[in-house]
Amino acid sequence: MPITKLNIQEFLQLTQNQIVLDVRSPGEYEHAHIPGAVSLPLFTNEERKVVGTAYKQESRERAIKIGLDYFGTKTVKLIEEAEKLVAEKKTKEIGVHCWRGGMRSAAIAWLLDLYGFKVYLLTGGYKAYRNYAMQLFTKNYELRIVGGYTGSNKTGVLHELKKASEKIIDLEGLALHKGSAFGNLNLHPQPSQEMFENLLAAELDKHNTNNGSAIIWLEDESQRIGNVNVPLPFFMSMRQCPVIFLNIPFEERLKHIIADYGKYSKEKIINAIIRIKKKLGGLETKNAVNFILEDDMTNCFSVLLKYYDKLYLRNTYKREEAEKKITLLEITSVDAKINSEKIIKHVYNG
Repeated sequence: MPITKLNIQEFLQLTQNQIVLDVRSPGEYEHAHIPGAVSLPLFTNEERKVVGTAYKQESRERAIKIGLDYFGTKTVKLIEEAEKLVAEKKTKEIGVHCWRGGMRSAAIAWLLDLYGFKVYLLTGGYKAYRNYAMQLFTKNYELRIVGGYTGSNKTGVLHELKKASEKIIDLEGLALHKGSAFGNLNLHPQPSQEMFENLLAAELDKHNTNNGSAIIWLEDESQRIGNVNVPLPFFMSMRQCPVIFLNIPFEERLKHIIADYGKYSKEKIINAIIRIKKKLGGLETKNAVNFILEDDMTNCFSVLLKYYDKLYLRNTYKREEAEKKITLLEITSVDAKINSEKIIKHVYNG
């Protein structure tokens, strides 16, 4: 079977239910990759370095010889790894790419084709995917924002909207961070900026091609979520679209916050408080820490919630023509299912 070379859109379409092999080095893959792609490196990190150095300091021919020397010892292992990966799919169709569609992917594609796989080769490699991803952020989407003060269970509402067959993008879920000083108390490592962008692009691409409502729901976020940033063109689109603001009483939100964050150790909570000391102020920082030390979670989080309410209100109304974009829904509880139903009714039934 001949190797089929595809552009990025064709490649993503034809391989969406197939295994995609990323044959770049482990370090390149770990930094960022096409979501869903599996690492099957032709070279180790050190081998890639050796080949690259030979290419720059000696010649292309010398680099190819070194690369072929490495490749020759791995052919059987590479085929066996590929067989394991496609076994569950019950197909011998497979996608392959490297950095820019050069020698690494060509070598693997040749080997797999020789063995009997149907190989789809990405023209332009991972670099083509990156260009495609960045273009997705500049397109026009029908976005709707779920807003509300801290503790409104906006993420829960998003996921209830998804259960109701609405399109959603959970930016905090992609970023592995809840977007505040308390946003990563679980200490999950965040993706790199590049990987975060790839994950977001994949979500946009999925929703752009799916049938159903054109609306995509997101939670109201700052551009920065922990250590990653929402790409500026897409963030600007978010700031221009309508906001459904869940106006939930302070006490209800406080109870939700305590249930959510009260399970963490005093040390983690105190460290998070210290991170916002400059903005919170010396006195309020001292009070919040003392409340924690006294096991008074209610008063501690009451101090913090008042701070975040002021911050969130200011950021929410920074939008251009904010009054026209923001619709307040008076809500009595943080029940995500009930609140998602109220949002759906408001948007589709008026």
